[in-house]
Amino acid sequence: MAPLIPAILGFGVSFGVLARSAGLDAWATTAMSLTTFAGSAQFAAVSILGAGGGVTAAVVAAVLLNARYVALGVSVASVFRGPALRRLLESQLVIDESWALGTTAPGRFDRRLLLGAGAVCYLFWVLGTVVGVLGASALGDPTVLGLDAAFPALFLALLVAQLRSRRAVLAAVGGALVALVLLPLTPLGVPIIAAAAVPLLGLRR
Repeated sequence: MAPLIPAILGFGVSFGVLARSAGLDAWATTAMSLTTFAGSAQFAAVSILGAGGGVTAAVVAAVLLNARYVALGVSVASVFRGPALRRLLESQLVIDESWALGTTAPGRFDRRLLLGAGAVCYLFWVLGTVVGVLGASALGDPTVLGLDAAFPALFLALLVAQLRSRRAVLAAVGGALVALVLLPLTPLGVPIIAAAAVPLLGLRR
């Protein structure tokens, strides 16, 4: 997790700054990171609210972006054991980063790696949010600092580790092409869902 921590922290700082500039107070911003823990969805919701959009539009955008977790949840469900409440709480730590780092082989996952990586992500996401909230006025526009580049850089780092076969490369390229085509044509979140269908179709085949 160590190489990913600076990106997660920077991304959290960016969110804290953006949320404050969009009009959310410090407590609401921090509470959102503590309870939602979904970076891209939180960015989308806050951006819509900051642009004058309604709560419904913000929630719909967040739900569409987080729909990809249905596929992630199905893929790792078999490694979770115990009562439903325990599984529900532990599953909150299954995010893109922990899923990628918890993958030991195609279709195989290490529960300890999943939860450990997720816990580290959670800690530094919330910490970054608090730093961004407290230093929003001093930090100014996060794009000036280059913090907006942390998110794509993080995902590219995760992607490289997953490209272990020709099939994986085809899935990644196919998903990227679908997302690029749909990005200017569809609402926020739809390109991600459509892109996620590409590897699912490959798995079905």
